[in-house]
Amino acid sequence: MDDRKIPTVALIGRTNVGKSTLFNRMLEQPKALVSDIPGTTRDRNEGECIWRGKTINLVDTGGLDVDKKDAIERNTILQAEHAMKKADLILFVLDAKVGPLPQEHSLALTLNKSKVPVIVVANKAESAAERADVKGSHWFLHGLKAPIAVSAKRGSSVGDLLDEIFEQLERVGTPPIEIQKIEATRVAVIGKPNVGKSTLLNSMIGEERFITSPIAHTTREPNDTLVQKGDKNYIFVDTAGMRKSGKVKKSGGLEAAAVKRNEYAIKISDVTLLIVDATEPIGAQEKILAGFLKESGTGVIVIVNKWDLVKDKTTTTMNRYREYVAASLPFLEWAPVLFISALTKQRVQTIYDMIDTVQTNRNRWLTEKEMDEFLKRTIAEHRPTAGKGIFPPKILGMKQVAIAPPEFDLILKAKRTDILSQSYIRFIINRLHDTFHLNGTSVRMNIRIARSTAV
Repeated sequence: MDDRKIPTVALIGRTNVGKSTLFNRMLEQPKALVSDIPGTTRDRNEGECIWRGKTINLVDTGGLDVDKKDAIERNTILQAEHAMKKADLILFVLDAKVGPLPQEHSLALTLNKSKVPVIVVANKAESAAERADVKGSHWFLHGLKAPIAVSAKRGSSVGDLLDEIFEQLERVGTPPIEIQKIEATRVAVIGKPNVGKSTLLNSMIGEERFITSPIAHTTREPNDTLVQKGDKNYIFVDTAGMRKSGKVKKSGGLEAAAVKRNEYAIKISDVTLLIVDATEPIGAQEKILAGFLKESGTGVIVIVNKWDLVKDKTTTTMNRYREYVAASLPFLEWAPVLFISALTKQRVQTIYDMIDTVQTNRNRWLTEKEMDEFLKRTIAEHRPTAGKGIFPPKILGMKQVAIAPPEFDLILKAKRTDILSQSYIRFIINRLHDTFHLNGTSVRMNIRIARSTAV
């Protein structure tokens, strides 16, 4: 990694001025969830903005005009304030169609006294009249420079805004840096609402990076953050709690959109932490998530949270619970199970070592000698069994064709692929896991017909 710090630019302002739309436009990807519902953005949302071959770190924040009537809204403001403190430059975003409101004048007074440079942005300036209006005296906010009029929705003048951001960062001595490739293990965190996903991530990272509360669906969208631990990098993705699809459909709107983003976040992750609550039984939703995880190709670690609340534990309690997880989530029988308390931080740091192990296993490439010896032992232990056919086929060989997850071709002397029973294919996959200790990764098996026997 480049030793220079990537400069951070925070987008702040009241609700519904288009901060998330502008954030997505500058990133050139729909990373932040956007809606007309006030308070859609809660946690800080970060992303890398690349402009003219150089990069900055953008931070989207929640609205600063929420009522603070509950823990979520109070924490939303705390997250925004934290982003401002860490920022090298602030984008103060206002609505060009509405004009500056009294609370924005008050915030401008505070920003003008801070040591962090501020660029005022008048968003939603779609028409010529709206762009001309921002030059009026009513837009002079307590010594801050005149706003730059943009339309995040259409992309108008966003390039001019980026030019100004980069120039100001140069002037204050925190210039954007050259594009750099950071090798990092991407880790998604999923589970039902209120199992402690955000609390766990805060414990692992060592700061209150994600909003936590006892209110269901506190997290509304996947939020990621880059963490350096020793010489290794991790991108952690906190996801919204996932309920049964029927309940999601009834709720509609934001929750349905968040679930789609969760699924995408999992598919592009290297490892997924499936969080279950030790004080509640494993239910239908965890089983649905297990099936999705198996098909996704991501590595999986089952994290049993709130283990400190389990009463009357003995030396065999963990083993009994592991058996319970294996029986409840048979799709993930290959996933390791860790027992932690996110709140007390008990055994939380051991998760990093398991992530590294799972990632190594996902990228394991077996040699031809290992494959040949494995196949001979496996067939000697258990002869192939027939599927749709009278006689079982002859297995000619097996070769690895991909990693992340490991994928293999099983070569048959046959005329059809379904002549080998599914139970025998599962047997081979299980033996691969046992023989090569492929903890935490699924294994994919393709059945191929040798060319000389194909019809």
